[in-house]
Amino acid sequence: MRAVISVSDKTGIEQLGSGLVALGAEIYSTGGTQRVLEAAGLPVRSVSELTGFPEILDGRVKTLHPAVHAGLLARRDLPAHLEELDRHGLLTIDLVAVNLYPFERTVAQPDTTLAEALEQIDIGGPTLLRAAAKNHPAVLPLCDPADYAAVLKALSGPDGPDEAFRRRLAAKAFRHVAAYDALIAGYLGAGDADWPDELSLGLRKVQEMRYGENPQQRAAFYALLQPQPGAAGLVGARQLQGKPLSYNNILDADAAWAVATDFEPVTVAIIKHTNPCGLARADEPLAAYELALAGDPLAAFGGIVAMNAPLDDPLAQRLVERFYEIVLAPAFSAGALEVLATRPNLRVLALPVDRPETQLAWRSVVGGVLVQQTDRVDASEVGQGRVVTRRAPTEEEWAALGFAWRAVCHVKSNAIVLARGLAGEAANPLALVGMGAGQPSRVAAVEIAIARAGARARGSVLASDAFFPKADGVEIAARAGVRAIVQPGGSLGDDEAIAAADAAGLTMVFTGTRHFLH
Repeated sequence: MRAVISVSDKTGIEQLGSGLVALGAEIYSTGGTQRVLEAAGLPVRSVSELTGFPEILDGRVKTLHPAVHAGLLARRDLPAHLEELDRHGLLTIDLVAVNLYPFERTVAQPDTTLAEALEQIDIGGPTLLRAAAKNHPAVLPLCDPADYAAVLKALSGPDGPDEAFRRRLAAKAFRHVAAYDALIAGYLGAGDADWPDELSLGLRKVQEMRYGENPQQRAAFYALLQPQPGAAGLVGARQLQGKPLSYNNILDADAAWAVATDFEPVTVAIIKHTNPCGLARADEPLAAYELALAGDPLAAFGGIVAMNAPLDDPLAQRLVERFYEIVLAPAFSAGALEVLATRPNLRVLALPVDRPETQLAWRSVVGGVLVQQTDRVDASEVGQGRVVTRRAPTEEEWAALGFAWRAVCHVKSNAIVLARGLAGEAANPLALVGMGAGQPSRVAAVEIAIARAGARARGSVLASDAFFPKADGVEIAARAGVRAIVQPGGSLGDDEAIAAADAAGLTMVFTGTRHFLH
């Protein structure tokens, strides 16, 4: 048996080499890997001995040679292939252990130059793995140190590795190379304005889930490999306590974090089934939480609480009085962690607040994937919106309309939110008081939001993620005491809606921008 070992990650390489030598294998290696094996006292030959050609171009070319790849690709079941090897004095190779240059780690450094990144694009490694994986009935492709022990055990058995074992290693090698190439393509294509004709995704498993949305569904959580520093969102979370996250936990926590970090200053969001049932901003955490909880105390039970500022002791004391699944914040005081620990099943996550300016959202459909930029509310959309009614908003109404407009883009369509707040500094309290989500009828969404708000609807403002096709939604809001409306406009029924608002003394602002969230 002959093996070629050339690894960037040297983890476990001495144990692999020792095991192979014990099985009678000849080992060929390169550069740093050869030196590690020699230091361990193992007999190892240079790949140059196999090829009869030295490493050249600062090591860029060392395994790219017919003596290596013919030995990997020759089919053992075809006498003609073996005769051809013999005619050229070439040897078969039975195992390849390769892991690739650390391109991902290199480009994750913020000051990496293009030249530095290009030097970390492995050429020989992927070629070795692909050749070995193609001929896996005869050659074992190894790309993960975690597999070394299993391979040595299989080779020590009376019958050697079986076909299923070999196929698993081959599939893993091709997946590894594909993810590596996808990361490189993403790095080199970053900033391209056009959608490419072909798009590859590199994903790495974060964890397997006990089940998916329902117990009969299998599920796992994967992180998108991205050529940028740090991990965004839930992928970058540190779980400080609590049970493992479920599939639904991750979906809801992602929605909660997106809402909380979209506001300034201190903001608390309470999420249920990916929709905010509570949302408020104030000048300190406990005040923001109390206002958010008042949005819908019943729906908040068993929900997820996220805030965009450090979570302090007073808020922690209040949180443990109720049942929540998860609490998310960028940081926690020592006292807060002690208090939250009294609820050992409560999942506590610390996440980085910073989000990339441009992100992509992926949605699966049968047989395909939809890709789009994530939706963001521009800060000027409301303030520079068009007042279409006779009455313009008051200062207090402008502040509440801005808050409601940002909130509605996080609610499932058809989306209606009611909010109220105070004029003045940005830190003054603003809160969601009613929400209607995911309704096929916009009028029904208005009615649900008003019912949730109850008496708090009087004097509130309303935001609609898309236009009102008729006046009925505006009329229902006016009867409930809503004083101001923000919506995109653009309907054939705009004149009817404006007339209804004027008749009720409402003010209405058209932003010209829709914010569907399906």
